[in-house]
Order: sequence, then structure tokens, then C-alpha cells
Amino acid sequence: MDDKRFTMKDESFICDVCGNKVEKLNYTARDHCNYCLSSRHLDIFPGDRKSNCGGILVPIDVEKSSKDKYKIVYKCNKCGEIKKNVMASDDNFDEILEIMRNK
Repeated sequence: MDDKRFTMKDESFICDVCGNKVEKLNYTARDHCNYCLSSRHLDIFPGDRKSNCGGILVPIDVEKSSKDKYKIVYKCNKCGEIKKNVMASDDNFDEILEIMRNK
């Protein structure tokens, strides 16, 4: 069994929630839509694509993870699992503020 905790998957995709084309980040793995901030529950460990769930990861919170880094907290709308993804440099800041207001 592969025990790697991170597999680099920096791929472009069409967001299943808002329909926008999401481009690769080119500095780390793209793991959520930079427009609506939603994601898909595809991974057990980042980038492994081994989850059978396939639900939508809905952003529910934003938390500080280090001095200058923040993570988006997600809840899967299918299985209820909580996941966290590091914010990307091109994330929609208005959406970030909206999540923070609504928590």
C-alpha cells in the first residue's frame, strides 16, 4: 500500500457547482474552485483520488493555520466528512469574507 500523504495533482477542471473553468495553480496542487471555493470529495489523502464518495465539499469556515496561511474548512454534502484545504493565491476574496461572516 502506498503511504504517501500528498500526491501532486495540479489539474484544470470545470467546477461542478458554479460551472467556471478553473485553471492549474502552477505552484502547488489545485484542490478547489477559486471562484465559488467548492471542491469535490475525491481524495482520502491530498491528490490520491481514492475516495469513493464524490460529494461536494461545501466551504463552511476559514481558519488560520500559520502566520500567513489560511485554510478553508469543508463539509461534504454527501458523507459529512470535514476536510481542510489551504487557500490559493487566486481565491475569490469576497467569497472568503462571506464564509467568515456566515460562520
